[in-house]
Amino acid sequence: MWTLAELAPLLGAVVGASPDFVVARPVPHDSDDPRGLAYCTGPKHARVAARHAVGALIVPPGLAVDRPCLHAERPQAAFMRFLAMCRRPLPLADGVHPTAVVDPAAGVAPGASVGPYAVVARGARIAAGARVFPFCYVGEDCVVGPETVLYPHVVLYQDVRLGARCVVHAHAVLGADGFGFAWDGVRQVKVEHVGGVRIGDDVEIGAGSAIDRATSGATTVGPGVKVDNLVQIGHNATVGADSLICGQAGVAGSAVLGRRVTLGGQSGVTDHISLADGVTLAARAAAGRDLTEPVVHHGFPARPDGLRISAVLAELPRLRDRIRELERLLAE
Repeated sequence: MWTLAELAPLLGAVVGASPDFVVARPVPHDSDDPRGLAYCTGPKHARVAARHAVGALIVPPGLAVDRPCLHAERPQAAFMRFLAMCRRPLPLADGVHPTAVVDPAAGVAPGASVGPYAVVARGARIAAGARVFPFCYVGEDCVVGPETVLYPHVVLYQDVRLGARCVVHAHAVLGADGFGFAWDGVRQVKVEHVGGVRIGDDVEIGAGSAIDRATSGATTVGPGVKVDNLVQIGHNATVGADSLICGQAGVAGSAVLGRRVTLGGQSGVTDHISLADGVTLAARAAAGRDLTEPVVHHGFPARPDGLRISAVLAELPRLRDRIRELERLLAE
């Protein structure tokens, strides 16, 4: 627990009222927690908070509220600092747990942690400061970079290399075979995948996501990329640095995403196409051709004027009736 006076310098804020008021946890602005601390970016959020019993607020300078508060130029940034203070890391003991299975030909650096029942296969390397949680599988010739975290049940097949400070959440699978089959006139013949996966520094991969290994070469995810839960990235795809991929989005094989690309939820990218730096696909948009404009694309197929087209579609019945009426008048 903290008083507002204690929190203010830690959050880059100034106490607005009740410096001795004690808060215990971060909460939403519509919470009724009397010891919760929330944030409001402006009057709209403040009006919602006023209808609830949240204990204290972080607000912009000059915004008056009816309860204990902190003033910060950027309330959300201050709240994010508070969130970091309240985070409770999952416990994992230092060193290699006795039940972990580490191949003699694998390397686990001093200062790394490998949890119960994890498996580290031949040729794999776990760098200093890395944390491999229980029931993970780190396959042959995989590399887990410094301070990278694999949460429980993460699977790295073969030749998957993660950079420094990555986070891979539970049940993500990196390095499974891509979806590659060829019709030989009689049946679907599997295309063997013998490539790898390369993940840059500071990448976060959400729970249940999958990044397939390449047929040859490598599937590549650049530094700073953030991948949500339940995302599919196909074989030989390339995702540029600092891109964001939201939940249930899919990137097909050999697609190339530039830097700072954003894929909204359930959006999709067809195989062998390119998205330029800064392209955004709105939720459920589908890119079936190269996109070169660094703007928001909507719809199927994804295009910059997709929203306008959707608006016109709603008017089609009325426009049809109007055209029919005009045709009748012309005929008369």
